[in-house]
Amino acid sequence: MKIRLALAALFAACFALTALPGAVADSSAVTVFAAASLTDALGAIGKVYESKTGQHVVFSFAASSVLARQIENSSGVDMFLPADTDWMDYLDNRGFIAHDTRHNLLASHLVLIAPADSKIALKIAPHFELLGALAGGRLAIADPDSVPAGKYGRQSLTSLGVWNGVVDHLVPAENVRVALAYVARGETPLGIVYSTDALAEPKVRVVDSFPDSTHAPIVYPEALTKDAKPQARVFLDFLSGPEATAIFVKDGFIVRGGEK
Repeated sequence: MKIRLALAALFAACFALTALPGAVADSSAVTVFAAASLTDALGAIGKVYESKTGQHVVFSFAASSVLARQIENSSGVDMFLPADTDWMDYLDNRGFIAHDTRHNLLASHLVLIAPADSKIALKIAPHFELLGALAGGRLAIADPDSVPAGKYGRQSLTSLGVWNGVVDHLVPAENVRVALAYVARGETPLGIVYSTDALAEPKVRVVDSFPDSTHAPIVYPEALTKDAKPQARVFLDFLSGPEATAIFVKDGFIVRGGEK
C-alpha cells in the first residue's frame, strides 16, 4: 500500500505542476486558479458561463499553496480562488491581487470520512479515539503545513487533544482531493476533507463532522489578479449570480454573498 500511496502522491504532484502552465496557453480565455475542492462546482459553472457568453474559461485546480506560488512566479492568470484567506493574503500583501475585487465567496465544513463500506463509528469530541479507530492504518489529510484543508484539520485535531497521538500516522496529500482519493480507494481507513468533497464521492461516507469552533472559519475568497483581462471581471460577477449560486448550493457550499 505504501508504494501505491507514494506513486499516487507523485502523480498528483506532477499533474498539479505540469497542468498549470498549460492553463495560460489560450491568451483569449479567462484563466482561473482555484482550490482542488472547487473542481466539480467550478467545472459545472464554467460550462454554463461559456454557453451563455461564448467566453472560454480555463481552470487549473490544485492546492491553494501551489497555485499561489505559481501566480507569484508566472503571468497570465486572471483570477484566484483559494480555500483559505491566508494564501489570498500572501498574494495580496505582495501586490499580485487587485484588492478592490477581493470578496469572500463561499464557506464549508470539515468532516471525517471512511470508505463507504467501512463499519467505523466515531463521535468527534475532545480526546476521541481516533488513533484506535485507525487500527494500525493511517489518516489521509492534505499537507497540514501548507494546504488549507490540512491546516484546518491540524487545528481541529489539536483543539480536540488528539493531534499528538496521530501525527506519526498520517498520509499527507498534495491537496484535499488526493486525500479523498486515498479513502475512496480504501488505502486509508479514515481521512479529513471538506463536506463538499465527501458529497461528491460516493465511495466514501461521513463518519462525523468537526465542530466549526475547533478550527478557523473555512472561507473561499475570490479576487482578480492585478493584470487580469477586462473580461475576467464578467466571470467574477457571474460567480455571485443566481446560476452559479445554485450550483454552489447543490454541491454543498455555503454562499457568503460576496462579503469583504
